[in-house]
Amino acid sequence: MSASAVFILDMKGKPLICRNYKGDVNMAEIDHFMPLLMQKEEEGALTPLLTHGRVHFLWIKHSNLYLVATTLKNANASLVYSFLYKAVEVFSEYFKELEEESIRDNFVIVYELLDELMDFGFPQTTDSKILQEYITQQGNKLETGKSRVPPTVTNAVSWRSEGIKYKKNEVFIDVIESVNLLVNANGSVLLSEIVGTIKLKVFLSGMPELRLGLNDRVLFELTGLSGNKNKSVELEDVKFHQCVRLSRFDNDRTISFIPPDGDFELMSYRLNTQVKPLIWIESVIEKFSHSRVEIMVKAKGQFKKQSVANSVEIAVPVPSDADSPRFKTSVGSAKYLPEKNVVIWNIKSFPGGKEYLMRAHFGLPSVDKEEVEGRPPISVKFEIPYFTVSGIQVRYMKIIEKSGYQALPWVRYITQSGDYQLRTS
Repeated sequence: MSASAVFILDMKGKPLICRNYKGDVNMAEIDHFMPLLMQKEEEGALTPLLTHGRVHFLWIKHSNLYLVATTLKNANASLVYSFLYKAVEVFSEYFKELEEESIRDNFVIVYELLDELMDFGFPQTTDSKILQEYITQQGNKLETGKSRVPPTVTNAVSWRSEGIKYKKNEVFIDVIESVNLLVNANGSVLLSEIVGTIKLKVFLSGMPELRLGLNDRVLFELTGLSGNKNKSVELEDVKFHQCVRLSRFDNDRTISFIPPDGDFELMSYRLNTQVKPLIWIESVIEKFSHSRVEIMVKAKGQFKKQSVANSVEIAVPVPSDADSPRFKTSVGSAKYLPEKNVVIWNIKSFPGGKEYLMRAHFGLPSVDKEEVEGRPPISVKFEIPYFTVSGIQVRYMKIIEKSGYQALPWVRYITQSGDYQLRTS
């Protein structure tokens, strides 16, 4: 069983809009949600599922809104949460920003979307591209008396419309990897993880079938290519868009699919591998008789020399009572953000193998603080184009369409920082 009703509440718990799908839960039950949530928050026992009597509240928070599903049954919680997050995604695509004001301004469309997204408590059409074909943003343009549903909704391929035509047929493939890293004060790596996504931008006519080949270790072993000179990677926690034929992937690791039109995320993956920190940070902090403090930060690019990290931003925490900042950098620029107690060191272009220095000098009040402040870690943001830290590669992209047209696939690789932090001693 799934959801009985779905509510969208403001920050005070007042319902902005709701849809009763099954009628087996009293709609007044939602009045118990906010007091229950506040009580659990005070007790430090807040959970994503709250219960009042026989009614269960499954909830998520987005911006200044709560999205809450109610049920009496032992519902499939994963399905309900997936639906709530998908609803947020659809509303965001319609209104750009999903917040209280956008819900109030678009009541009619929100009701229509809730009707299409779920039927009798079960998720139905949740693809925003298909929904936009028959629920337009201008509610008054909807024609009454015609309940024509696009054939796409009932087709086997519900994510792509028929009759799409382009003068130039192209596919753009972006392989984007985010590096999550946590290094402790003595330089040991506590957490090292790569989270990758493969995103496509599709401009193809007709109903093409695409086959994507990666340097997947399991595929190489299946086909006897394990001794191949090309490096292979072992992908973990792989998640696919609904268009991918999972049975085909399970059998022979072929990623075969009929793609949606335009932008979409084909797949995501994760690798729990020990990654050498791409940008290594060392810092030395010296205090002089409680009247001033000097911070020296050294940044080193530990990636291939032919690669360049762009838009590097190093955030260095400073004492909360620091003032009179002065900076000296070997490259880039530094600025002090007193409201965040950090120095931001910006480096536009950071080639691999290079090493740069930044010195910061601050005055401190003459009265020393008695409490010892916990020192937050240094965080780093960056983006390295034409490079993947895992070594994943697109080996081929085959495009098959009955009309036999020629199409061009373009591939781009990007590595960027995820949650990238280095603690200082």
